[in-house]
Amino acid sequence: MIARLSLRTQLSLLVAGLVLLACAAVGVASTVALRGFLLQRLDQQLALAGNRYAVALEHNDPNDHDADNAATTTLGQSVGTLGVRISGGQVTEAGVVAEAGSAPVLTQSDRQLLARLTPGKHSIALAGLGEYRVLVAAGQDGDMLVTGLPEHPVHDTLGHVILAESVAFAVVVLAGVGGGLFAVRRAMRPLNDVTATALRVSELPLAGRPELAERVEVAQPGTEVGRLSLAVNHMLDQVEAALQERQRSEDRLREFAADASHELRTPVAVVRSHSELIAQQAPQLPAELTNSLERITAESARMGRLVDELLLLARLDAGQPLRRVEVDLSRIAVDAVDDARVTDPSHTWVLRAPAEPVLVPGDPDRLQQVLVNLLSNVRNHTPSGTRAEVSLTVAGPWARLVVLDNGPGIPPELLPRITERFVKGDARRNRASNTTGLGLSIVAGVIHAHGGRFRMSSEPGCTTAELELPLAAAG
Repeated sequence: MIARLSLRTQLSLLVAGLVLLACAAVGVASTVALRGFLLQRLDQQLALAGNRYAVALEHNDPNDHDADNAATTTLGQSVGTLGVRISGGQVTEAGVVAEAGSAPVLTQSDRQLLARLTPGKHSIALAGLGEYRVLVAAGQDGDMLVTGLPEHPVHDTLGHVILAESVAFAVVVLAGVGGGLFAVRRAMRPLNDVTATALRVSELPLAGRPELAERVEVAQPGTEVGRLSLAVNHMLDQVEAALQERQRSEDRLREFAADASHELRTPVAVVRSHSELIAQQAPQLPAELTNSLERITAESARMGRLVDELLLLARLDAGQPLRRVEVDLSRIAVDAVDDARVTDPSHTWVLRAPAEPVLVPGDPDRLQQVLVNLLSNVRNHTPSGTRAEVSLTVAGPWARLVVLDNGPGIPPELLPRITERFVKGDARRNRASNTTGLGLSIVAGVIHAHGGRFRMSSEPGCTTAELELPLAAAG
C-alpha cells in the first residue's frame, strides 16, 4: 500500500513517523525519570518521618476503640500518613492522619496485606486507602512498625505532566509534519521540473526533423537531484543527436531512392521499347527467342512499375505537395470496380455508393491509384470466388471508403507492419508473383498526404481496408 503512494507522500509520512517516534521516546523517558524522582522524594519523606507515628500508635491505650482508625496524635504528620504496628503476624494498631471529621478505615484484606510485609520499602495498593509507599522497620519490642505515605500526589503530578507533554508533542508533531511537507515539496521541486520537461519532450513530434530544445535547469549540480538533472540533459543531448543522425540517414536514403528511380526510368523504358521493337520487326523468330522477348518485356514493365512506385514514395517522403483539385470519389470507385470486373471476373465485385457525387480535394490520379492498389491486393491475395465489396459513404466531414473481402485474411504477425515497404503476404496464398510489396505503402502515404486516415483489420473470412478523406467545402 505504501509503495503505491507518491515519493512526496512517503517522505512526509516518514518525517511524521520519526517526529512522532522521537516525541514518544522523550515522553516515555521523561515520565519514567520523573516517576523515579518523585518516588525517591517520597522515600526521602518516609525516611524523614521515620516511625514516629507508628511508635505513637504503639503507646496508645489499647482500650481506646478509636485507635484503630486514627492516631490520638499526629505529631505534625501530613494528611494521609499511615501508621501500623504488627505483632505476632497481626496488625495490632493502625491509624491514618485524616482531615477533621474523617477517618479512613483499613479493611480486613488491607490488614492481611500489611501483616505479610517484610522490612524495607514497598509500594502497595490498599482497598480502603489506595496506593501507598510504605517503610517497614523492626520496633523495640520485637514488633514491626509500618509508616506509609500516599502515592496519589505522584500519580497526579505524572498525569499533569503527561497531559502537558501530550499537548506539547501534538503541537511539535503538527509543526514537524508541516515543516516536513514544506521541506519535501521544496526539495522535490527540481524533480517536478524534470517530470515536466520529460512530458514536454514526449509530446514533441519526433518524425521529420526533430528538435529537442527542452532541457532541465540545473540549480545545484552537487545534489542528487542536480546529478539527475545533468543525466537527463545528457540523455536528451544523446537522443537529439541520434534522431538527427537518423534523419540525415533517412534523407540520404530518400535522395538515393529518388535519384536511382529517376535515373532508372530511362534505361528501363529503353529496354522495354527495344524488346517490343524486336518483337514487331522479327515475327518469325524461334520460339525460344520469342519467349525470351516476352519475358524481357514483362520484367521491364514490372521494373518500370517498381521504379515509378519508388519514385512516388520518395516524393511523398520528401513532403512534395500533391495536386489539389475537386475529385469525385464516386466516379473513381465506379471506374475502379468496373476495371476489376474486366480484369478478374473470377471474383465477385460489388459497389455501394450514394447517388450524389462525393467530392474531396486531392490528386485524382493518386486517389485512383489508391483504390486500384486496394482492389489489386484483393485480386492477388485471395482465391477465385472471393466476394469483394467497395462501399462509399459520408460520415460528418469525412468521406469513408471501405474495401471488404471474405478471403483467408492477413496473418496476425504480418498485420501490424502491413503498410511497410516490400512487405508481402505468405507465398502460399499469393496467386501472383509480380507484386512489389509497395501497394499498401503507397496507399498509406497518399492518404496521409491528403490529410486522411487509413487502417486495416483482418481475420479469417473478413479483411477490411478503410480510408477516410476530408470532404471538399462544397461537399
